[in-house]
Amino acid sequence: MAPPEALSGDGAFTVRRHQPELVSPAKPTPRELKPLSDIDDQDGLRFQIPFMHFYSHKASMKGKDPAQVIKKALSEALVFYYPFAGRLREGDGRKLMVDCNGEGVMFTEADADISLHQFGDTLQPPFPYFDELLYNVPGSQGVLNCPLLIIQVTRLQCGGFILAYRLNHTMSDGPGIVQFLNAVVEIAGGAREPSVAPVWRRELLSARDPPQITCTHREYEQIPSNYDPIWTQESIAHHSFFFGPKELEAIRQMFSSYNNGQYTTRFEALTAFLWRCRTKALQLEPSQEVRFMCISNVRGKSNPPVLPLGYYGNGFVYPAAVTTAGKLCENPFGYALELVKKAKAEATVEYMQSVADFMVTKGRPCFVMPGTWIVSDTSRLGFRGVDFGWGKAVYGGPATAGAGPFPGASYYAACENAKGEEGIVVPFYLPLSAMKRFIHELDRVLGQLEQLTSFSDSLASLS
Repeated sequence: MAPPEALSGDGAFTVRRHQPELVSPAKPTPRELKPLSDIDDQDGLRFQIPFMHFYSHKASMKGKDPAQVIKKALSEALVFYYPFAGRLREGDGRKLMVDCNGEGVMFTEADADISLHQFGDTLQPPFPYFDELLYNVPGSQGVLNCPLLIIQVTRLQCGGFILAYRLNHTMSDGPGIVQFLNAVVEIAGGAREPSVAPVWRRELLSARDPPQITCTHREYEQIPSNYDPIWTQESIAHHSFFFGPKELEAIRQMFSSYNNGQYTTRFEALTAFLWRCRTKALQLEPSQEVRFMCISNVRGKSNPPVLPLGYYGNGFVYPAAVTTAGKLCENPFGYALELVKKAKAEATVEYMQSVADFMVTKGRPCFVMPGTWIVSDTSRLGFRGVDFGWGKAVYGGPATAGAGPFPGASYYAACENAKGEEGIVVPFYLPLSAMKRFIHELDRVLGQLEQLTSFSDSLASLS
């Protein structure tokens, strides 16, 4: 192995990074071409999505090196998940397939002279020193002919460590990557094989022959690509907002008079609340069309299930609710709630099959970006529960707002604040002026509910 290379992190600390290396399966694996599903290889998933897990020092693990523990278990887990060690190729009709060549995933180990507490009382995106904690290995950024996983383990001065990684999103969704990480965890703990056997079966979500588009897919409507009223030349702010149990219940109760006797989940209430506040902060023209897309997984939504236990491909769709900025902002909050519920309800197995047929028929297009806010709730997927022996992660989940090159997205992640309260953290990318108005709008509405969290202190960090 090459000697460590010193890197500075804004002068605040130093990272000593070893030469990146490829970690291959510990045993020979099949050499084959495995097509992705027609849900996997749509244009909107052709990017690498970053995640981070922060772990505290644990006295009982003294003398054990997390980088070596994870690297060894990773190599053994890749025997079962060998497609991750391959490379994507593109065939006719933009069809993606994995060349299972065993080349390996990219792995970097590093040491940083910084302690976990120096990252702040509440760990949430955006994370400081992100570029030092997940090294962008030259030539690794692409979708085709590049590693499908890029991993860095950084040991901290306090005895804790950070696991950061980028996943080629065409390979897996949130449940899929958590399943893979738990396989690494089990093998690190001494298991010979994962307790949940991985299932490829991507043909289950491939287009029918002939394709039959049976649903309306407004998430893929074609609108002028040069028209986007949200993302301007103004500087962009990246900020996260923590909602604890008190805030989440108060927001849900705020919608109780709008639910028409139906139960409203905390996700539905929080999402409707934030979508309306976000749209008001953007100050769009009243006639401007806006979209909300709800990432909805179809796992467990049919009997028998369409996706078997162990399936680790992408198993979600994102139906769109469409309205105008004027209608969304001028109507009561119940209007936004109705649209959120409607979008969620559209995510059926038939809808997913129709999306697969749509992809093949229309050339695998990207979703609509102008005027769009996409939400993915990862808070219940178990990212924080990934335990390599050092305990539950202090934070585990997506590392940023935005979906790769698409800034109009938010990932809900499970989080614990400085008071020890368990809640949800929601990151946003917004133009700076809109972010300031967004904070004011959150405080205005929450202030009318009860004495809840104020986000006004966030304004100082944006100036």
